[in-house]
Amino acid sequence: MIKFALLASGSKGNCCLIKNCETSIVIDCGSTKKYLSTCFERLKFDYHSISALFVTHTHTDHISQLKMFEGIDTYALANLDIDSFYKVEPYDEITLDTLRVKVIPTSHDAKDSCGYVVESSDQKLVYITDTGYINEAIKPYLMNADYYIFESNHDIEMLMATKRPMFVKQRIIGDFGHLCNEDSANVLAELVGKKTKEIVLAHISEEGNSKERAKAVLLDTLQAKQIDTSRLRIISAPQFEIVRGGNNSK
Repeated sequence: MIKFALLASGSKGNCCLIKNCETSIVIDCGSTKKYLSTCFERLKFDYHSISALFVTHTHTDHISQLKMFEGIDTYALANLDIDSFYKVEPYDEITLDTLRVKVIPTSHDAKDSCGYVVESSDQKLVYITDTGYINEAIKPYLMNADYYIFESNHDIEMLMATKRPMFVKQRIIGDFGHLCNEDSANVLAELVGKKTKEIVLAHISEEGNSKERAKAVLLDTLQAKQIDTSRLRIISAPQFEIVRGGNNSK
């Protein structure tokens, strides 16, 4: 059974702990050392004991605390100038005791960006953020997961109403930017299946979106496609707050 704790999610930092039996991994290590250390202390978890660190891409909000995990095997599509680094390729699968991790290529304005599908013997978790769109080629790997941690970055009208420069807005809504609420919801409506239990909407813009809006769009989309939402736990993740999920989540 898989458990997870999303420690941070957004433009100021990203980090997620995933566990199964005695095997544990971390995806991304953005934010501050103080914040991440405090989160691990609250979880009563020694982050030095993880089996591996997986990096989605090299933007600072995803790798700023690489030194915290020095000496731990680290996997990424992008090149990282650190010890214990293992470069992977799209669709590679890494087996770590009771967990299997598949590399899923994404579309972002960072070289060699990716997400991950994490599987145990009986459950699957999909972790996809920082992508401008979902390529049809990757959808079969994402279908019918037990748990989704999935980007729902912006509401287009809210984003356009911000004071950000137009080139920044165009970057965000482009094919190498981030998923808007509607695109995220439509893709999730294709992916969720009978096994699906939880969806965590992630990397929500604090200025160009709201947690309530992201969740409402997803619920409306799922219900319009006659998907039973009563059996789903749907959470909009704040930037800095631990969101726990998975087996026996509280």
